[in-house]
Amino acid sequence: MMKHLNRMILLTVLVVLMTACGNKKEDSVVAKKKEELAKLKELQTKTIGEIATLEAEIAKLDPSSVQEKAKLVTLNTIAPETFSHYIDLQGKIDAVNISYVTPKNGGGQVKALFVKKGDVVKKGQLLLQLDNTIAKQSLTAAERGLQTLRTQLEFAKTMYQKQKSLWDQNIGTEVQLITAKNNVDNLQTQLATSEEQVKLSREQLNFTNVYSDVNGIADEVNVRVGEAFTGVLGNAPQIRIVNASDLKIVVDIPENYLNKVSVGSQLKVNLPDIGKTIETNVSVASNLIDANSRSFYVEAKIPDDKAFHPNQVAFVNIQDYTNTKAITVPVNTLQNDEKGKYVMVAAQEGKRLVAKKKMVTIGELYGSKLEIKSGLTPGDVLITDGFQGLYEGQLLSTK
Repeated sequence: MMKHLNRMILLTVLVVLMTACGNKKEDSVVAKKKEELAKLKELQTKTIGEIATLEAEIAKLDPSSVQEKAKLVTLNTIAPETFSHYIDLQGKIDAVNISYVTPKNGGGQVKALFVKKGDVVKKGQLLLQLDNTIAKQSLTAAERGLQTLRTQLEFAKTMYQKQKSLWDQNIGTEVQLITAKNNVDNLQTQLATSEEQVKLSREQLNFTNVYSDVNGIADEVNVRVGEAFTGVLGNAPQIRIVNASDLKIVVDIPENYLNKVSVGSQLKVNLPDIGKTIETNVSVASNLIDANSRSFYVEAKIPDDKAFHPNQVAFVNIQDYTNTKAITVPVNTLQNDEKGKYVMVAAQEGKRLVAKKKMVTIGELYGSKLEIKSGLTPGDVLITDGFQGLYEGQLLSTK
């Protein structure tokens, strides 16, 4: 048994020794290959340096022997065009005619309501009726008083005629005649006053009926039967009628544009909800600056369209500058260095197309277009793509 165990241990030791020797052999091969690779890389670096040195020496001795690699670019010939600058703001659609319904007699309790929010309303249409009990009683009393006076006046006139007939026959006294005449005059005065009172009572009764003054849509109806109607609830109107067929664009403009926007300024209006764009002109421009928002108010008429609605959001572009003969470049072509702003252009030098730097003075910017005030002239060829990293005199290619 011991002999067998000793034999197993001896075999295990031999396997371990053989494996170790194999690993050492493999490690030696890898190390040798790494050493060879390092020598080749060193040789490559030295060779590249020698090549670069020789190329530079040859270029100095014989420049024509060196072929320069051209930079691929995209070109665009500059020509004058109309350039406009716009102020981009958000406004809204509003109605030109908005009627805030109010009672003429100070208001009262609503007895009947004939309109709801969203209803189409005609001018003169009855909207609601206030409690008219007292007004009816006043009218009834005034009419009865008027009828009484009319009866009394007829009697007084009859008495006067009889007294005058007697006087003409030398019967009776002058005082009796004058008294009869005064009775008629007094009753006629009272009758005229009573007639005015009846008219006033009828008008007071009519005031309990509230009518619309305009055609439009009931935009707000904030009152119910049994409630008090005065025209205003808190700070909001109880009934508001909007004429949706006569609309306008309203927008607040920052005060720094006060001298640039006026009546007649052109507007582009984009209505994103319905995908429509319209052009119009400022019809009203306020000179008053709002103390809180530091802005002033402008509005512009828009055509009648069933797709337009009051309070609809509108993105407004207001033209505040235009140049019909402007030189413009894409804003991304503008570059800067220690001397200032410049763009790269292409110029012909013999048979070679090379890059040139043009220092420029810029003007207004709108969208992707930048106005150039000076530095470029019509006919200059602007490099619009591939201009990054170009240097003065670099060879160019367009294909």
